[in-house]
Amino acid sequence: MAEKSVVVTNMDSMLSLFGSYDENIKIIQSELGVDILARGSDLKITGADRAVDKAYTCITALLKLADRGETISEQQVRYFISMSDESDPDEIAGLSDGGICVTSSGKIIKPKTLGQKKYIESINSNTISFGIGPAGTGKTFLAVSMAVRAFKAHNVSKIILTRPAVEAGEKLGFLPGDLQNKVDPYLRPLYDALYEMLGAETFSRLQERGSIEVAPLAYMRGRTLDDSFIILDEAQNTSPEQMKMFLTRLGFNSKMVITGDITQIDLPNPKNSGLVEAVKVLKNVKDIGINRFTEKDVVRHRLVQDIVKAYEQYNSEKGRRK
Repeated sequence: MAEKSVVVTNMDSMLSLFGSYDENIKIIQSELGVDILARGSDLKITGADRAVDKAYTCITALLKLADRGETISEQQVRYFISMSDESDPDEIAGLSDGGICVTSSGKIIKPKTLGQKKYIESINSNTISFGIGPAGTGKTFLAVSMAVRAFKAHNVSKIILTRPAVEAGEKLGFLPGDLQNKVDPYLRPLYDALYEMLGAETFSRLQERGSIEVAPLAYMRGRTLDDSFIILDEAQNTSPEQMKMFLTRLGFNSKMVITGDITQIDLPNPKNSGLVEAVKVLKNVKDIGINRFTEKDVVRHRLVQDIVKAYEQYNSEKGRRK
C-alpha cells in the first residue's frame, strides 16, 4: 500500500478539481482504484504503488489546469487519467496554453489532447500534413481551424476544402438538383466546420467572393493551387491515382492537410486506398508530416472512445484468426 499527498494552495482550484458532487474525484478513484481524502489543504492518495503514482500525476496536472482558471470536465479527467503514466503533469496541463482561433460564437479552439497538439505543430511546421485516426479525434475540425487562422492572418488568400464523393455512382442520380446539389450532402461536414468558425453569413459572403471553395475532389484535376490552404477530407476513400493527382496540385505559398481513417475505407477494394499508399510512399519525404491519432485522442462522448477501442480489439483478434 502506497501513499502520496498533494498540497493545494488555491481553494477555488480544489473545488474545480472535485467538480459537482465530487464527480471528478469519484472518476479518478473508480478508474484507478485509489482512495482520495481531503484534509484541509492536503489531498491524501492511498492505494497500489502504480495507481497512486498515476493518480498523483493526474491530480497535479488537473490542479495546474484549474489554477489557470480552466473549468475541468469529465472528458479532461478521463484523458488525464489515460495519459498519467506516459506524460508529466506540465506537458498535459500545457494543452490549455494559447489557442488556434475563435469561433463565430466566441469560443476559443484549443487542442484537447497531446495527439491534437502534435498535429497542430505538424501543420505549422510542414507544407503537407497527414492526420490519420478514428472518428472524433478532431482531424478535420482542427485542420479547418488552422485554415481559418491562416486566412484571417492573410497568410493565404483562399481556403479550399475537398473530399471524394465515393458513393457518387448510382446514389447521386436519385438526388434532386444539379451536380453541386447532388454532391453537397457529401461535403456537409466541411460546411458545418466552416459555419462554426466563421458564421453562416460570413461563410456565404466569402464563398461568393471565391475566397472559400468547398468542392468534390474531381474538381481539383488540372489546377495549380497557389496561395491556398487546402484540406482533403475522408482521404481513405481516394484511389492512388486520385491521391497523386491531389498532392501534385500544390502551388506556391500553399499548405495541404490530408485527413482520413484507414479503418473506414468505403472503396470496393480497401487495399487500393490512396491514403494507405501515400503514407508508405511519403513517410521519409522532408516537409511532410504524418500524424497518427489513437482512441485516446477521441474528444466526443466517452462511449465513442470505448467503441473505437472495442472495434480495434475485434479487428485485431479477427486478423489473428485468419
